[in-house]
Amino acid sequence: MTEKSHKIIGKNLKTARLNKNWTQVELADKAGINSNYYAKIERGDISPSYETFEKIFKALGVKSKDIFPV
Repeated sequence: MTEKSHKIIGKNLKTARLNKNWTQVELADKAGINSNYYAKIERGDISPSYETFEKIFKALGVKSKDIFPV
């Protein structure tokens, strides 16, 4: 993925999280990941593993197509 893709994914994750009225810490707890690590994902600084994405998507109740750019 490109840096631009990371930023778009992060923005989409943030939007989905805010739609739930959750903080980054709340989402990270629900996904079972570190909140600092999640913040880096949301900022688009890093791209996590597929397994981590799955945990985040499950916690948010979204599908990958809702988050990943086309």
